[in-house]
Amino acid sequence: MGEQRVSLVTDQDQMHYFVKNLLQDVEALKYMLDNDWFEKGITRIGAEQEMCLVNKNTFKPACIAMQALDGMKDLKWVETELAKFNLEINLDPHEFTKDCLSILENEINTKLNKMRRRLKKLDAKIILTGILPTLRKFDLSMNNLTPKKRYFALMEAINSQLESSAYELKLDGIDELQFKHDSPLIEACNTSFQVHLQVSPEEFVKMYNIAQTLAAPIMAIAANSSLVFGKRLWHESRIALFQQALDTRSSKEYMREKSPRVSFGNDWLNDSILEIYKEDIARFRVLLSSDVKENALDKIANNEVPNLRALQVHNSTVYRWNRPCYGISPNGKPHLRIENRVLPAGPTVLDEVSNAAFWLGMMKGMADEITDIRDHISFEDIHDNFNKAARFGIDSKFTWMNNEKISAVQLITERLLPLSKKGLKSVGIKNKDINRYLKVIEDRTRNHSTGARWLLRSFTKLSKETSIDEAVTTITSATIQNQEQEIPVHQWKLPELGDLKKYKPSDLRVEEFMIKDLFTVQKDDIIELVADMMDWRKIRYTAVESKKGELVGLVTSRDMLRHFAKCAKGVIPNEEPTTVKSLMIEDPIVISPEATIIEALKIMRRKKIGCLPVVQGKELIGMITEKQFLKISGRLIERLKLEENKKDK
Repeated sequence: MGEQRVSLVTDQDQMHYFVKNLLQDVEALKYMLDNDWFEKGITRIGAEQEMCLVNKNTFKPACIAMQALDGMKDLKWVETELAKFNLEINLDPHEFTKDCLSILENEINTKLNKMRRRLKKLDAKIILTGILPTLRKFDLSMNNLTPKKRYFALMEAINSQLESSAYELKLDGIDELQFKHDSPLIEACNTSFQVHLQVSPEEFVKMYNIAQTLAAPIMAIAANSSLVFGKRLWHESRIALFQQALDTRSSKEYMREKSPRVSFGNDWLNDSILEIYKEDIARFRVLLSSDVKENALDKIANNEVPNLRALQVHNSTVYRWNRPCYGISPNGKPHLRIENRVLPAGPTVLDEVSNAAFWLGMMKGMADEITDIRDHISFEDIHDNFNKAARFGIDSKFTWMNNEKISAVQLITERLLPLSKKGLKSVGIKNKDINRYLKVIEDRTRNHSTGARWLLRSFTKLSKETSIDEAVTTITSATIQNQEQEIPVHQWKLPELGDLKKYKPSDLRVEEFMIKDLFTVQKDDIIELVADMMDWRKIRYTAVESKKGELVGLVTSRDMLRHFAKCAKGVIPNEEPTTVKSLMIEDPIVISPEATIIEALKIMRRKKIGCLPVVQGKELIGMITEKQFLKISGRLIERLKLEENKKDK
């Protein structure tokens, strides 16, 4: 959940004081490791559950986190997240044995149900999803940053490191996403289910390297983030989106290597957890400071366990997908954990706990069978596997032990499921729980049905039948229904448009509704080109733009008809080619992307026009035509007819 009591570094003295404490924390940690201070003989697991809040009627983000927390003051385990439409719950640590997994599942469901009852008063629902399908770019404005000191400080600190003028996102899958954003709040797109595994210091290097190796297969089977802003992208788009959201680097003439703050890592861990902390201090400047009260070395001298507050603050601003964690157990002894940040939230609590069980079992099973994973596979291969899994999910093909090429499905069914089962048995997990959770993984693999694939198939189907907005709204509604019924994702049916009981497009903004795939011309082009383009693409309006992408005019099919009619009558001679400039409407009526579609409709009716170019400043970014309104009207009429038929029955 991150350290909340932090602040922006405002002067050099503050920076020097914090860095001094940071270095002392590293020395204190080294002393504790060298002198065997850490808890042994027990392994615990823990988790953090992130979630999105949506309006129960529109299924769009509900920016009510602070109001929600006001009504949950007695629920001490609920916390804020970066955006006002996110919340997070901390789950209790449990000893990794017996029925800890079913206890974890019951705890999550119990806490979520308590929250759901409180959220009813705010007309909101919870959804567990890697990236919310109905999320829009304008939902990520700084107005929706959770109003807490830590978050403002983090945003300002990251912005201070930005080398270019904006944050750039570029992802491609079936579709392509490419845009700029003015803040790192894009990070708030991502919601995850973070699983913690306590590890002894002497086993940390071995276990961390195993966690790195297993990151690819666990992501492949757990992927649940393939739909972003109405675009079909990577199976686990969180990976690229999170990195790019906080990537302050810019392109340079020389190819200097510079790591992003979000990364898989650069090499194996070789000696101890200290390597990671030291590398992160060396690579990444301090973003936040904290009012550190303790001197870690003084506490060590007094035989007291230090909190290592400075080290934990800095660690919270470097985002490794397998993150090392330091903590103090209830008995007062320090401990180390590996935090798996690869797993997305959802599709259901059952799916999440099954993912956790699979990963935890593999971690233990592989540790029992392999002395040093580095002897069997290269770091380059596990890094490549990680990137493949993010892109292709369950469709990936990996390079595995001893250079074996193997599909994700074959690897999971033939190797990793038996390994996980053996690992869970070795720590005494009840057979009933082993069978329950690993059966979910097995069925999901055999059916080739991850959350990512369900999202892709659902969107592809629905987007052919209706608008993108109604498609993602239907998908979000279906996701919540399936989650609340605890139906594992491999049993989900593809949603139908009729499943969405209410849909109100009147609240849409122009940018959610406009056509973005435009066919445009320039004013020096000949009219014959425009005529053929309009015929080929079956369009009635063509925007005229400058070489810089600025709107300079509009050509309509009516203008074209008038022109060719005059040519046929000999009013206009055919000797000289006619250019767009002589025919286009200069200074056409336009609309901004922030306007609502009701405003757009009113303008079109009042001005008796069938098209509205959408501009941001002078730049042409989209188009609205009467054809889109006809499509929405048709869907509303169909919906009304269906409702009438239901009443008649």
